Amino acid sequence: MGFKKLFASLGMGSASVDTVLNEPHAVPGGVVQGEVRIEGGSVQQEIQSLSVGLQALVEVETSDGETRQNIVFGTQQLGGAVTLYEGASHVVPFGLEVPWETPVTMFLGQKLRGMQIGVCTELAIARAVDSTDLDPVDIHPLPAQQAILDAFGQLGFRFKSADMEKGHIRGTRQKLPFYQEIEFHAPEQYRGLNQVELSFVADAQGMDVVLEMDKKGGLFSEGSDTYRAFPVDFGTYQQTDWAAYLHQWLAEVGGKRNWF
Repeated sequence: MGFKKLFASLGMGSASVDTVLNEPHAVPGGVVQGEVRIEGGSVQQEIQSLSVGLQALVEVETSDGETRQNIVFGTQQLGGAVTLYEGASHVVPFGLEVPWETPVTMFLGQKLRGMQIGVCTELAIARAVDSTDLDPVDIHPLPAQQAILDAFGQLGFRFKSADMEKGHIRGTRQKLPFYQEIEFHAPEQYRGLNQVELSFVADAQGMDVVLEMDKKGGLFSEGSDTYRAFPVDFGTYQQTDWAAYLHQWLAEVGGKRNWF
């Protein structure tokens, strides 16, 4: 093996990949458009495949505690095996579909703390280090999701934090191996309530909304009155006063437990 080929196998002088997004904003069920720019290195190389997908930094519970893991989802193949000649340039356009379950990373024009999602590009090269590229993308709420988020704001709830957790929420339409939790601080009118956690699990027709009340207080258990999951149809969600719906549930539980 010549020195050039040896360096290329170690990633030195190998092909490079750069992904450029037309627009770094999207919604669940939408499309992220862009192009992958490939520059040949100092030697001829055999490209095995080219793909793009979305990558999320997800929290994982283990026996030793909590760790984080990058999970790639919604992967789309852009090309198969091809010879990349020394110094050659290629541009590959793409339209990457955003899965309906993709977590929201933006709220009221601000990035949600704790959310890291980007477009991941992988150029697999035979007998060499894979070239990868990651470009952040902002996922904005769907109108139905925005209606639920607005309802929390109308009731005086304040955003606390958000994260993505590996696992499944039972009884929902979830297909991805992880889900999002958005936490809100409770306002004064709901004294005795620490927080409420919100999860969306969407598909093309609607979404499951999952609410967990006062989880830190040890009161949460699926099936109890501090847990609620309900479907929302994208075609009829505007017919519901969501602030009133949420307030009624909170008031019912709070009354039973003498919180407020």
